[in-house]
Amino acid sequence: MFKKFFKFLNKSSKGISLYLAIILMSLLLAIALGISTILFTEINIIRAMGNSVIAFYAADTGIEQVLKDRGSPFSISNTFLDNGAYYYVDVTVSGPSCSAVNYCIKSAGIYNGVRRAIEIEY
Repeated sequence: MFKKFFKFLNKSSKGISLYLAIILMSLLLAIALGISTILFTEINIIRAMGNSVIAFYAADTGIEQVLKDRGSPFSISNTFLDNGAYYYVDVTVSGPSCSAVNYCIKSAGIYNGVRRAIEIEY
């Protein structure tokens, strides 16, 4: 009785192993593509965070340059840095638009399209 059942099972399920192999490979491919998409997104986010730090330090360099030349803060000459970042500084004298004692200083640093800004009053 069992011999007849196994013969029937073998004859009727000849293509099932190929079907299961294709389904299993498709499932593994879908999982691999999903994981790679997530990883590439995370890598881009981490790269942008690194660019953000460099842009922030470029803005900080602009603030430091203005504070170094307190006598004439409007004459900032070199705004390009060696690492490819650059900054620009906006200095406002105290008055109606600036509530500081001396100056309001806004500095923005830019690196690889990422912009970070710092504003101080002194």
